[in-house]
Order: sequence, then C-alpha cells, then structure tokens
Amino acid sequence: MTLATVFARAQNGLAADPVTVEVHLAPGLPGLNIVGLPEASVREAKDRVRAAISNSGYRFPLQRITCNLAPADLPKDGSRFDLAIALGILAASQQIPMESLSALETLGELSLSGEIRPIRGALPAAIKATAAGHALLLPLANHAEAGLARDARLHVARDLGSLCAELHRGQLSTPEPAPLPRGEPGSSHDLSDVRGQAAAKRALEIAAAGSHSLLLIGPPGGGKSMLAHRMPGILPPLSEAEALDVAAVASISGGFDPSRWGHRPFRAPHHTASGVALVGGGSQPRPGEITLAHHGVLFLDELPEFDRRVLEVLREPMESGTITISRAARQSDFPARFQLIAAMNPCPCGHLGDAAGQCRCTPDQVARYRARISGPLLDRIDMQLFVPRVEHAPLLADRGHNETSATVRARVVAARDRQMQRQAGTNAGLDGDALDRHARPEADGLALLQQAMLKLQLSARACHRVMKVARTIADLDDSAPVRSAHVAEALRYRGSSASNH
Repeated sequence: MTLATVFARAQNGLAADPVTVEVHLAPGLPGLNIVGLPEASVREAKDRVRAAISNSGYRFPLQRITCNLAPADLPKDGSRFDLAIALGILAASQQIPMESLSALETLGELSLSGEIRPIRGALPAAIKATAAGHALLLPLANHAEAGLARDARLHVARDLGSLCAELHRGQLSTPEPAPLPRGEPGSSHDLSDVRGQAAAKRALEIAAAGSHSLLLIGPPGGGKSMLAHRMPGILPPLSEAEALDVAAVASISGGFDPSRWGHRPFRAPHHTASGVALVGGGSQPRPGEITLAHHGVLFLDELPEFDRRVLEVLREPMESGTITISRAARQSDFPARFQLIAAMNPCPCGHLGDAAGQCRCTPDQVARYRARISGPLLDRIDMQLFVPRVEHAPLLADRGHNETSATVRARVVAARDRQMQRQAGTNAGLDGDALDRHARPEADGLALLQQAMLKLQLSARACHRVMKVARTIADLDDSAPVRSAHVAEALRYRGSSASNH
C-alpha cells in the first residue's frame, strides 16, 4: 500500500487542532513535497526526516513522496510534525505495520540522528487527544507535562529506531506517570521580612483576599517592590483546574517546570517591554506576560516609565480576563486572568509627600509625570495606596514581631472560601445582578458611598470597585452584611489619599 495516514495536532494558542498527515508514494523523480499550508519550519522537515530515517537503519523511499497536512486551510508551524511525517513515510513504504498507527496521535521533532526531541504544547495536545479517545505518542522529555492530563493514554519514545522496533512488536513504551512535587504555595519571600508598613500590608491582604488590583505609590526605598514580591506567598493555593491552566500556558511557551506545579506565577517585566511582549503576538501568536501571569501576579514596577501605548493594551484584558490576537490567517485566544500589582513614585524625583526628603519638582512636572498613566487605566485599578518611607524604629525592630505569610494566608483563604460558597467566584469578578445581591452595603454604608461619589466625583466603574473592595473587607471581618466601616475603609483605597501626596 502506498498511502498512509497518521494523526497529529497543530498548536494555535491553547487550542490543539487535529491534523491528519497523509503520505502518498508515487512513481516519478525522487523527492518529498509537503503541502497543506506549512510554515518554513514545517517545510524544513523534509531534510530532518530524510536524515533521521536513514540514520535509524531504515530505507528512505526513492519515489515521489507527497505529504498532505489536512485541513489545508489551517496554518501549521513548528517541528512537531516531524515524527508523524517520518512514520507516515515508513508505513506507506511498508517498513512498519500500518495498523499500529490507528487511533494513535503522534507529536515530536526529529534530530538528524533519529533522536526524538521535545515540543511545545504537549499538555494541551494530551488533553485534546484524551477527549477524542486517542492515545498520544510523544517524546520522553514531554511525558511529565502531558501526564498532567487526567486519564490520558500516553506512549513515549527516545528515538525513531527503537520506536519502529516497538511498533513491529505491537507494544509501545508506556511509563508510569511521575509524581509531581507539591510544595507550599507562594514563594521564598515572607511577609515578615517587611518592617513597618502596617497599612500597606493590610492593603496587600485585602487585595489577595478579593483578587483586586493594587497600585502602590511612594518614595524610593519605602518597600513597594518588596511588598509586591510577597503577594504570591499570601495568595490561596491553586485549585487543580487552575494549576492545569497555568501548566498549559507554561507548556505552550516552552517554560514548563514540574517543580513549579501548583505554584502561582509571578511576572515582573521591565518597563522597556513592548506591547507585544506584554499581551502576546507575532506572526505565529505567542503568549505575552499577561498570559504567563494567568492565575498569578503581574507586577509592573515604575509604572509611569512604561510606554503609555503599552499600558493602554491592559485595559481590555483587565476587564475580560482574555486576550484575542488576530492575524490575517488565524486568530488565537489566550487566557489573561492576572492580578495586577503596580508601583510608582509620586513625582519624577520621588520625594513628593515624603517628610524625610525634599521634592524639587514643579507642579507642572508632577502633572506631566502622572499624566503618563491614563485616567481609564487608573479607574480600572481597584485599590491605590500611598506607601511612606519606613521610620527608623520599626526598621530596626526584631523580625519576630511581624506576621508571617502563613498567618496572613490563613485569613485570606478563609475569606476566599466565603466568596466561593456565596457566589462561586472572587469579589473582583462580581458584576451586574451579583454585585447588587452580594456587595450592596447597608443603609448607612450606602449613604456614605453616595456622599463619596459626589465629593470625589467617582465614576460608575469606580463606585462598583469600591463596593467590591468593601465586600472583601467584610469577608475578612467574617461579616455577612457590608457595613459603613467596611465602605469607609474601601474608600481610603480609591486614590484620593495617594493622589494628594
């Protein structure tokens, strides 16, 4: 038989679309022609496949070989189809049994020696193959991440020669899934390292409990970055579904690390990052920092130093939790449910409002500096707080008097559990009828909120965010109703105090 069919999967964002690799041998001038909208890296497979087959002890057919990657209108990129093409050629030339490839999906890159190298996106492919009822054959180096897919039937191979021998025997290698380490959630940074800054620690706890975005404003050396790096340590542990989402994002970006299973990501891009680096892009769309921070923390230090156009691209993902990257030939969707923590100085010199320093900035310089961040973006940040310089006494105090991350995390987890039982989601995600039902303050709290809207000229979005933060404060207080004290504290984080410094 001169026609063989092998199944594989393409990568398009977190999607793993099925691809049928059809190989046909025909008389004519020897050569391998790959069709079906292949990118350059796929077209280069012909040289890798030819060398891998020859160096594995098999015969490369001296015939006209046509390899079709169907569907033909789906762009294919990367080296993930090398193994499927090689097995299709060997099956079409009757060097391996055709029936061994039925109900089996194949992924892997080939070296010239026949070694099977790892590919990106093994986990999403394993999830989709399992859903389709197929087994998945992939490189041994990808087994740990693909094994995260529940009920997946996985086979692995080190090189093309040994794989073909197993296909002849009808018994593919199926190793036991490796146990994944399950360390404590968070990071090596502990909140007890931060001296003083009781108000900032309180704001960090509220932000963690309700998944709220937070902007820290203050002079240099006040501990803004130190506080932000301790946010993962007080966040609740990831659920299994969330951990799988995080692992899938790491898989398609090529950065999967089994030791990080169950840990929330923390991303801190430099302020010179471009818009594409932040939200993703490229001719073959790749995830950006906001996707790599999915279910974790995105920390933007020196916020006004970022290009304003770069910051503006955050507005839609902060609301929707997803980012869609459109190109002429394809459209890719990436998750982007991150928690934004940002830090900035109050003025160009950094000392405005600092009693220990002397600000040399004119009002016009301060206004231009703060205008680098647009009003619509600031309106989307739930909490804003001024972080003053630490006094000498608490700075030199004994660390043993400070609360640890574990202590704060216990309160955060309890508050988050209340939210999940009440509305099956975090307070930051409340909207519409759910917001009125769960976060509407009592009468005196509502009157206080109405007064604040008039005095502070709060937008409707800002008003709703105050209600969400007040709901979180009430949850930390184990209070079913949202009282006026909770609303009053939430209003402190609406930016008026920070802006006045």
